[in-house]
Amino acid sequence: MGIDDGYIQSAATARYWHMLDDGRMQCDLCPRFCRLHDGQRGLCFVRAREGERMLLTTYGRSSGYCIDPIEKKPLNHFLPGTPVLSFGTAGCNLTCKFCQNWDISKSRAFDTLADAAAPETIARAAKALGCKSVAFTYNDPVIFLEYAVDAAAACRDLGVKTVAVTAGYICPEPRAEFFRHMDAANIDLKAFGEDFYRKICGAELAPVLETLEYLKHETDVWFELTTLLIPGANDSNEEIERMTGWVADRLGPDVPMHFSAFHPDWKMRKHPPTPPKTLTRAREIALKNGVRHAYVGNVHNKAADSTYCHGCGTRLIGRDWYVLSDWALDEDDACRNCGAACAGVFDGPPGDWGAKRQAVRLSDFAAA
Repeated sequence: MGIDDGYIQSAATARYWHMLDDGRMQCDLCPRFCRLHDGQRGLCFVRAREGERMLLTTYGRSSGYCIDPIEKKPLNHFLPGTPVLSFGTAGCNLTCKFCQNWDISKSRAFDTLADAAAPETIARAAKALGCKSVAFTYNDPVIFLEYAVDAAAACRDLGVKTVAVTAGYICPEPRAEFFRHMDAANIDLKAFGEDFYRKICGAELAPVLETLEYLKHETDVWFELTTLLIPGANDSNEEIERMTGWVADRLGPDVPMHFSAFHPDWKMRKHPPTPPKTLTRAREIALKNGVRHAYVGNVHNKAADSTYCHGCGTRLIGRDWYVLSDWALDEDDACRNCGAACAGVFDGPPGDWGAKRQAVRLSDFAAA
């Protein structure tokens, strides 16, 4: 039994697996450790066994490309105001019942992968379109590690930075390779309890926390955290206290946190949306516990979306949705009022991409 032809056409040899004594092949990319017979695919659906090799069946294919504001990832302290070329593939290694991109991440149809591009084409397109960075997003890029790493290397050759939007559910060895090629990341910290991860996401919390500590203490990757707050599931004061206290203690005060509103989707369509006051409460708890930069998402709140100096309270970067207003950072990325440094990756004056969103066909940038 083999993988069907639609997969073979776009497949590339995948890394991180080993053979078991019973003849099955174990995928070692993520802590799910799928054990595959010949012709089977992992839960992510894109890593598949064919004979004595593992294939990444989505290499070079995407569900589409789009230029977004970097703040949409969300990243508020990484090249503010600049455009980012965003793309994803299909599949996911988590089974989140609330997935907001379920049509892509839960896809089992290769019709989803409507656009194709070599890594070098992605880099050329980003450069030509004036994008400061490329984001691997929409579905989790760890499952297409080989494609993401090759694209990141091509981007680095042209001076384009790369961003991973991921749940961080990955094993130590591939984690080191993956993040070695990334400049920034937004890590989706789903909750701060094992019960939520197991019942709602089909995963475990511990490997995600290990990824966060690895990023902070063993890499130079700039990263921010996002938590989608779901009423009655992960939004209690007690859980937010524990989460934000852990972040401040183990990752330090400068790692930004984003608290986003849940909208009924996928398998939680009957669940109520998140009230704005829940996001405000979470932000206040984070600030109280020592997190210097806490934001709200998926709602309009200019005050809670803006960046403030931790020293004197001056508004350093004003935001109205994705449009920037105030800019009170000096040439050393410090507050013009009191001189306190603002953590992040800045490159002179902010960009002015704003709230625009632009679809792109990468075939226009393929090599002749």
